[in-house]
Amino acid sequence: MQERRRLILLFGGQSAEHEVSCVSARHVLEAVDRSRFEVLPVGISREGGWFLAASAVEALDSGDLPDRLEPSGASWDPLPHLAELSALGPVAVFPLLHGPLGEDGTVQGLLELADVPYVGAGVLGSSLAMDKLATKEILHGHGIPQARYRGLHVDDLGSADSDARSALLSRLLTELGPHVFVKPANLGSSIGVAKATDTGSLEIALEAASAYDEWMVVEEAVTGREIELAVLGDRVPQVSGPGEVRPGGEFYDYADKYEDGTAELIDEPDLDPETAIRFQELAARAFTAVRCSGMARIDFFLPDDGRGPLLNEVNTIPGFTPISMYPRLWQKAGLSYPGLIDRLVDIAVERHARRRRNTTR
Repeated sequence: MQERRRLILLFGGQSAEHEVSCVSARHVLEAVDRSRFEVLPVGISREGGWFLAASAVEALDSGDLPDRLEPSGASWDPLPHLAELSALGPVAVFPLLHGPLGEDGTVQGLLELADVPYVGAGVLGSSLAMDKLATKEILHGHGIPQARYRGLHVDDLGSADSDARSALLSRLLTELGPHVFVKPANLGSSIGVAKATDTGSLEIALEAASAYDEWMVVEEAVTGREIELAVLGDRVPQVSGPGEVRPGGEFYDYADKYEDGTAELIDEPDLDPETAIRFQELAARAFTAVRCSGMARIDFFLPDDGRGPLLNEVNTIPGFTPISMYPRLWQKAGLSYPGLIDRLVDIAVERHARRRRNTTR
């Protein structure tokens, strides 16, 4: 029989998306095929400590798994422990860390140093996709259509006198408005996102977003449908059929995604075949352009004004909660939740082997 691979399930983290990660990890732990994998959940606390959450596996064995995993247990130093596990047999890491210090290439760099396979994009792809401004610049260079946007640094606001600041806010609304969305450049799950309808609300939105990142995106408010696609693979990605999000509120915010459950997620939206294929083509191009690997959820707008699909965001570690679109779209395509995890780990192992052939080690 093939030796079981140790699978490190990495969750928690220091970003504002800590809670989302803990919920995602709970459901992945429950779904993993334990005949193929020996699962070791490792949690990262909000303060940055690493812990072997062995109690989570015990709770799974007893049928009493909590709603979310907790980053607690014995202290776990990643580099020596990963080296030790690699010496004992095959190992891989599944990072379920959303946001900065997890999804942005930092942890991926650590795993490269540890020389272990890991699920998802590498250092470059992770850091590019995490930074919304960098993503938009890359996509622009590849001719992929997007909503109109501007990037701002916090210094653009803080260094301006009141007249210059007022002129900047008015110019943004004139160029992008009359309504805009403000987002931190390096965050996800709609945290720190706000809609602005005048200079007063725009100033408030920018100040709120600057609490999460020094770079911000100001983007036109697109009236239309929100379409998402799931991408799986590496150099030759597979793209799911499209899904549609119908927000319960004014836009698809954090509460809508993870707390209220009021958003309607449609895994078979009413789209003509040509439009669906166009979405898939753009998703595959974006996945490759941003150097993704393993998995990504690609989010689009379909504007009412007839412009056609506009790419919104690329998410390299999409949510794996029960209501998350990424696993739902693959289940709709016939790939089960456990099967999706198996495939993601296989891709990680294949990529790691290929990349090792390109080194001098």
